[in-house]
Amino acid sequence: MGYFDAASTEPLHPQARQALLAALEEGWADPARLYGAARRAHLLLEQARTEVAEVLGARPDEVSFASSGTQAVHLGVLGALRGRSRHGRHLVAGAVEHSSVLHAAQVHEREGGTVTTVPVSLTGRVDLDAFTEAVSAEDTALACLQTANHEVGTLQPVAEAALACRERGVPLLVDAAQTAGRLPVPPGWSVLAASAHKWGGPAGVGVLAVRKGTRFRSFLPEDERERRRVPGFENVPAIVAAAASLRAVAEEATAENARLSALVDRIRRAVPELVPDVEVIGDPVERAPHIVTFSCLYVDGEVLLTELDKHGFAVSSGSSCTASTLRPSHVLEAMGVLTHGNVRVSLPRGTSAEEVERFLAVLPEVVRRIRQDAGVS
Repeated sequence: MGYFDAASTEPLHPQARQALLAALEEGWADPARLYGAARRAHLLLEQARTEVAEVLGARPDEVSFASSGTQAVHLGVLGALRGRSRHGRHLVAGAVEHSSVLHAAQVHEREGGTVTTVPVSLTGRVDLDAFTEAVSAEDTALACLQTANHEVGTLQPVAEAALACRERGVPLLVDAAQTAGRLPVPPGWSVLAASAHKWGGPAGVGVLAVRKGTRFRSFLPEDERERRRVPGFENVPAIVAAAASLRAVAEEATAENARLSALVDRIRRAVPELVPDVEVIGDPVERAPHIVTFSCLYVDGEVLLTELDKHGFAVSSGSSCTASTLRPSHVLEAMGVLTHGNVRVSLPRGTSAEEVERFLAVLPEVVRRIRQDAGVS
């Protein structure tokens, strides 16, 4: 199987596997207790917190662990809004933010808040002038911006947006899920969310970081764990594994990013040459190193993914409609690009040039047959 869906889940890093097995032996006890096994678990938890904070550019006491990146986003958005409720109830978010941000925004609206959704360019980059204008509203409580789009890979102007927010006294929540460990975290964030399974850690570990001085109040009932931001028993072994993989990925990032980016460039150039009526989507330069997305005219996205799976390739589609929603990708809609026949290729660590060439050899015939079955010559 050629696994090309790292933007959804990166395969478990060997360092994470090794750390997980060791922590299952040493970190099983309740880190909030005082006996010996609990103290060992507590030390493992705090060491992992320190390692994650170092990679993300945070202080250890600013970092909390959640059960997923989605939970971290929900807690971050709604907690920051609640902490700033006396200032105002206006939320600003880019149109191509992850659904976790948009769903939290919907909750905020249902509770009487207001939301401004900032448009993006054809490449998926948020309109910085419009973003700045939106956060300039007097009652703005929070702004949200991802580091890189999860469907097309386009990098967002986080540092510039953070400066605009800081000048207006507005905290900025940054969703760093697609770049944490791969790229340096842009400066200026107030709240940050990330997800361990995106960088080769185990699923079930999210990161929520809240800068000192940022007003924050969880919308959930409080308990004594995780700085009172995330209730519930910490999964210490998984957190230890997540920290180990984040550290390893960050150490490998410079060389691996260059290698994967070259393979992505190969796909970006070759697909339009090999397959007629194809639109390559996203910024060709200002992009995450591992993601490339393209749409094939006259092709159903779900059929294309199924056929590629039969040929041994696991890829994703931002535009695959589901039976429950019958809706295409909100990201592609906001960009104004083709929303059907969409393929997202996201290369995991260690992807070889041979795997990419095999994909490029298979793709044209797969698309041709699907079009032929649909009556398109």
